[in-house]
Amino acid sequence: MTGIGPVEPVNSPETEKSYDVIGADEPRLTDHLSTRWKRMSPRARRTTLATTVTALLAAGVLLPHTLSQNPPPKPKDTPVPWPANVTAWRYLGSADLPETPGTHPTSGRFRFAVDVQHGPPVTLQVTGAAFTGLTAHALPEAFTVHAGTTRRVTVEIAVSDCSGLPLNADLPFLDVTLRNTRAIQHHSFIFGSGYSHDLAELIQGACASTAPPSTARPSGSAGSQDAD
Repeated sequence: MTGIGPVEPVNSPETEKSYDVIGADEPRLTDHLSTRWKRMSPRARRTTLATTVTALLAAGVLLPHTLSQNPPPKPKDTPVPWPANVTAWRYLGSADLPETPGTHPTSGRFRFAVDVQHGPPVTLQVTGAAFTGLTAHALPEAFTVHAGTTRRVTVEIAVSDCSGLPLNADLPFLDVTLRNTRAIQHHSFIFGSGYSHDLAELIQGACASTAPPSTARPSGSAGSQDAD
């Protein structure tokens, strides 16, 4: 047959050629494990199986439990209180002004203690003194009280018109504006007998020559707080 020669062996010394063997590989991991498993004694095999099963069961129980746990809830922020709810006024007494002989003073000074129980600082400003015909302002005009502290403040009250004033001021109050980081509130603080007596003395002295009015305006306020 023409064109066909003898078959040459691989790495034949006559051809002095070599060929790569394709597909050769290192022993696989499964082969190592299989060989190692065959070499183990029956007791060692049972121990290995028991350990593996226990580990798989533990993973199956703990993993879903870990995944199902919700993150701890964030602590709720404490709301900032309304300034009027944490502020208290106490009357300490009058601070008499020097009097000129033969005259009747038309203004007086009254001392108070202001407390803020908790929350952010509260800034206060006195805006009125219960009755038409009286004006009031704090010294200083506006002041700030921090939580857990007491601020002493003097309020100056002046009689501007006697025609609408009762000579006996029953449960008079102060109108105050309060402000903190939550809100601005207009509030009335009512005081008891001590403040009533001292304010009545001021009114009677300033309006001594004026006949008392036939009717007295109510001294209470729907939004007032008893602060005596």
